[in-house]
Amino acid sequence: MAFLLADPGAEDGKRIEDVALLGREAHIQEIRKNGLKVALASETKTIRFENCFSCLDELAGSNLNFDLVIFCVKTHSLARASEEIEKTGILNRNLKDAAFVLLMNGMGNADMLSLPRDRVFEGVTSFGVRFAKDGLVELKGMGQTVFEDALDLKTKDFLRERFERENFEIKFVSDFKKHQWNKLFINSVINPITALTGKRNGIVLSEHLKETVERIIDECAKVAAAEGIDANSESIKSSVYSVAAKTRQNTSSMLQDAQKGKATEIDSINGYVIRLAKKRGIPVPINEILYSLVKSMEAPDASEV
Repeated sequence: MAFLLADPGAEDGKRIEDVALLGREAHIQEIRKNGLKVALASETKTIRFENCFSCLDELAGSNLNFDLVIFCVKTHSLARASEEIEKTGILNRNLKDAAFVLLMNGMGNADMLSLPRDRVFEGVTSFGVRFAKDGLVELKGMGQTVFEDALDLKTKDFLRERFERENFEIKFVSDFKKHQWNKLFINSVINPITALTGKRNGIVLSEHLKETVERIIDECAKVAAAEGIDANSESIKSSVYSVAAKTRQNTSSMLQDAQKGKATEIDSINGYVIRLAKKRGIPVPINEILYSLVKSMEAPDASEV
């Protein structure tokens, strides 16, 4: 995202001043030293940023004011980020006029933030990204990014100009929930299956998984329909298989987390479907099995306790 939002001077070695980064200390230290490297299909670009922060206290001491904050963290990090924003007091200083955009997998994310709700917006993206190492991001795909249409005109113009300059597709839609659910359908299949099998996205196309994949989708579609979303199982299945085929060599974000021993986003994907299903009295046994298996991978090995 920092690569897309950087101004046109990024390509001639100029330090970017109108976009700041906040991230893990090791990642930020590498970027400060050698710039952010983005590996594209044909080349690797290096972008240098004037303002890089490894914690909110550093940002608070910068006296910089921001119009837009984009969260690209994992969903389980949102509550902590919200607490830290409140603790540092930057909501009433550096971020007093900022709009907050959540650009991440899953649903129910906005409810995890204790920020002014009228300033929180959401987006979904289909980028294929791999964090190869600190300071280096590999871009594996250039899918569409969709934002809520409720964003103000200035913010939409800024995002549109920066995305289209790099030939990335961007949309602002009034029926955002439908787009969000469409992404959830895909993630609810590909992410847990790849994490559990340790295989790339193409594993979803296996004939041995056909019944499992279709039962996951049928369950999700019933829950979505109960929530007022027009969800056709056959259409969803076609979409899921199409994405799996196009990204067959990609490593899903959940598999990357599992390989690194990190917490996954299963709670905001299949877990979200399960929570809604319980409220509606809809059985979703396959989603529950996937959820339990992925959560067991996150927990300490019971045999070693």
